[in-house]
Amino acid sequence: MKKQPQRQCVSCKERKDKKDLLRIVAMPDGSLVYDPTGKLPGRGSYLCRNRDCIMQELKKASKLSKGLRRPVTKEEMEALAEEILRQAEV
Repeated sequence: MKKQPQRQCVSCKERKDKKDLLRIVAMPDGSLVYDPTGKLPGRGSYLCRNRDCIMQELKKASKLSKGLRRPVTKEEMEALAEEILRQAEV
């Protein structure tokens, strides 16, 4: 049986299987995108598929900024949260 990769949610610090988390990517061009495939190039950070974790990061994206190693503005986080809530089954 193949071992599943584990990742940690930047908000609640809980370890889960990679497929059970949402991946946020800082693309090489500087933009932030939600990566449903988990395969886009760039620095990635993970959030639980839990509305509480997403909303907690929406209030202050400091943990996400640290994980992505770049500042995340409130506008970027709001657009990202809207996209995640629209596309993912959260």
